Amino acid sequence: MEAMSTEQLTAKKCQPCEGGVEPYTRAESEAQLQRLSGWRLTPDGQRIRKDWVVKNFMAGMRFFEQVAQLAEADGHHPDLHLEGYRNVWIEIWTHAIGGLSENDFILAAKIDQMPVEVRKS
Repeated sequence: MEAMSTEQLTAKKCQPCEGGVEPYTRAESEAQLQRLSGWRLTPDGQRIRKDWVVKNFMAGMRFFEQVAQLAEADGHHPDLHLEGYRNVWIEIWTHAIGGLSENDFILAAKIDQMPVEVRKS
């Protein structure tokens, strides 16, 4: 499977997945991640993750609200995490196949287009 550009990914909509699809291989996932900024494979190779340090707690909650609306519209729901009031991260995977699918990279590319109030150093 050939890696898609961010523009190709964001032009797509997540498709329902109830299983029966082979998850991406580690090599396919790594190739696709080269096209996305800041996302990485989790150690088990079954999820992708991105971390942000946001301005404050409410900035994190606003970001998560935007992600939640996007996820609901696309029918693909990530795991959202907030720790220490400003450390946020998102993990995405396709539960039905226990690994990564095209949907995960579509959602990641769309999340990258969302505004997020990051902490200034």
